[in-house]
Amino acid sequence: MFSHLAAAVLSLAVVTATPAGATPHLVPAADREIVFTVDGTTTYGTLHVPAHRAGQKLRAALLLPGSGPTDRDGNQPSASPSNTLAQLAGALDSDRVATLRFDKYGTGRTGLGAYHDRPEELDYPAFVRQATAAYESLRDQPETNPHALLVVGHSEGAMTALLLGGTAHPRPAGLALLQPQAIRMLDLVALQLHAQVAEATRQGQLTPEQQRAIDAAIDAAVTALREHRPVDTTALPPALAQLFEAFRGPSNRFVISDDAIYPPDTAAALRPGTRVLLTCGANDVQVPCGTTDALTDALRHAHTGGPGRVPLSGVDHLLHDADHPDTLAPIALDALHRFARR
Repeated sequence: MFSHLAAAVLSLAVVTATPAGATPHLVPAADREIVFTVDGTTTYGTLHVPAHRAGQKLRAALLLPGSGPTDRDGNQPSASPSNTLAQLAGALDSDRVATLRFDKYGTGRTGLGAYHDRPEELDYPAFVRQATAAYESLRDQPETNPHALLVVGHSEGAMTALLLGGTAHPRPAGLALLQPQAIRMLDLVALQLHAQVAEATRQGQLTPEQQRAIDAAIDAAVTALREHRPVDTTALPPALAQLFEAFRGPSNRFVISDDAIYPPDTAAALRPGTRVLLTCGANDVQVPCGTTDALTDALRHAHTGGPGRVPLSGVDHLLHDADHPDTLAPIALDALHRFARR
C-alpha cells in the first residue's frame, strides 16, 4: 500500500514540476522530397510542412497541376515560369496546411516512367491513379491528420480532384477547384478555338465566310475524334490542323479517355457536406465562367458545403490579375484562405 502511495506522490511531483505555460518544442517549416511508386513508375514530389508544435497533426492538401507538361511547381518548359502550385503551397503555409505537389507523368524528375518506351499508351486514368497514390502518400506522412485532408486542383487538376473526392480513402474533407475543367475536354477545346477564330475575324484576319467554314471544320473534327474516324483537316488553318493531328496521333488515347469524363457527373459521388470552393476568373479565356454552370448546379444537388462558386474579377487562368502578373491575385488568395480556414 505504501509503495503505491509513494508512486502516486512521485507521479504528482513530476506533473507539478513542469512549469505552467511551458511552450512545446516548435518545429520550423521545411520542405522534403517525397517518393512513391505507382504502376511501376517512381514519382517525385515536394512535401511542405509549415512550422508546428512537435507531435502536432496538421491539415494537409494535395496540389494537382493543370493540363500539359506541368510540373510540381506549376511550370511548363515552353512557357515563362508561373509557379502556380509553388505559390499555392506558400499561401497554404500561412494557414498551417501542409502540402504535397509532385511531378506528374512527362514532367520533372518523374518523366514518363514506365511509359517511356510506349508514350502512346498513357491515358488519363493513369494520371488519376498517380494522383490517388500521391494522396495516399500524403495521408501516411507523420505530420498529417488523415481525417483533415484537402485536394486543391488547378484546371485539369481540378477535374482530377473531383474524381478523388468521390473515390479516395478517407474521403477528402474539402476540394478547391481552381479555374476547373468543368465540361468535356473536346468541348472545351472547341469553345476556345471558336473564340480565337471569332477574334481573328473581328480583327479582319478572316472573313465571316472563312469563320463559318473553320468553325464547321472544328466541330466536324471533334465529332470524328469521338467516333474514332479519320479527321479531315483540309479546311483548318495549319496550327489547328496540327493540333487535331496530334489529338488523332500519339495523344489519342489520353484525349479520348479525358474527353470521356463529364465533370458534373462526378459530383454525385462526393460525400454530402464536403467543403467545395470553385473559382472562375472573369479574364480567363481558357475556362470561361459560363463553362462551370453545370458543375456548380451538380455540386449543389450533391449537397456539398460552401463556399461554392466564387467569381474572381479581373483574374486570368493562372490566377493572376493586371497588377499581379507573376503572383497569385489577392482576390484569389482571399478565396483560398477563406476555404482553408473554415
